[in-house]
Amino acid sequence: MNEDARLTAWVRGRVQGVGFRWFTRANALEIGKLTGFALNLEDGRVQVVAEGPSENCHRLLEWLRSGDTPGTVDGVTEIWDAPRGGYDGFAIR
Repeated sequence: MNEDARLTAWVRGRVQGVGFRWFTRANALEIGKLTGFALNLEDGRVQVVAEGPSENCHRLLEWLRSGDTPGTVDGVTEIWDAPRGGYDGFAIR
């Protein structure tokens, strides 16, 4: 479970204009050892890509679904993959 993984999550709901990306970045940094980004999409969703220890990616996904996020999350769709690297920290895009 401690192998590195890549989580890509698409968060639906009222998640733009509420600080969602900032709080996602703060949570990723608090969990630790995660790199990636949070990005507003044109259709109103937020895309979150996180790479790092699988357990830490799962913690971030649990937080995205927890109801402790800013705004209102109606659903989260995720896919898992092998890490690709190339991220410098966790960015807001």
